[in-house]
Amino acid sequence: MAEVILQRVARMGMAVAGGTAAAQYCLFSVDVGHQAVMFDKFRGGVVHEQYKEGTHPRIPFFQEPHIIDIRAQPREIKTITGTKDLQQVSIYLRVLSRPMPEKLSNIYQDLGLNFGDRLLPSLCNEPLKAIVAKYSAEELLSKRAEISAQLKNEINRRAGEFNMLLDDVSITHLVYGKEFTSAVEAKQVAQQTAERQE
Repeated sequence: MAEVILQRVARMGMAVAGGTAAAQYCLFSVDVGHQAVMFDKFRGGVVHEQYKEGTHPRIPFFQEPHIIDIRAQPREIKTITGTKDLQQVSIYLRVLSRPMPEKLSNIYQDLGLNFGDRLLPSLCNEPLKAIVAKYSAEELLSKRAEISAQLKNEINRRAGEFNMLLDDVSITHLVYGKEFTSAVEAKQVAQQTAERQE
């Protein structure tokens, strides 16, 4: 009698272990703020269907899910460029970007999983240099918000071609060359000297 009970318990344990292993290989989970694209070996590539948050079935060994974060990601892009008055300036640009959720399969096929790191530096550098070249070094400081808005519009237009959305673009740091910094310091010293003599 005890042997029969032990055999039944052993069979149930094996069934539970087998079911758990099957569920682990036949299901995948997508967390909140993420979506998945499926690489299907039967169909020979990425399936043009997005998997939203939740648990989804898959065929083990033939389907491989790739989970992608669709939340806005901050990235900092640094560029050295020239102003209208030929001053060298290092500009740090902060970009909040995210992929278009309905285009994830295209993004994955064209750019891979690290699409933001591959795409944003090239998208931002050209408009940044073109727009900064229209302003003098002093205007970069006084018209910072206006320049950021122009950058956002231009970079957003270009990012749309690659199925990306930009939530925010802003200039975080401006570092001028030694010549400009020395000239500003000399001007301040001259003003202070003039004030003292009065």
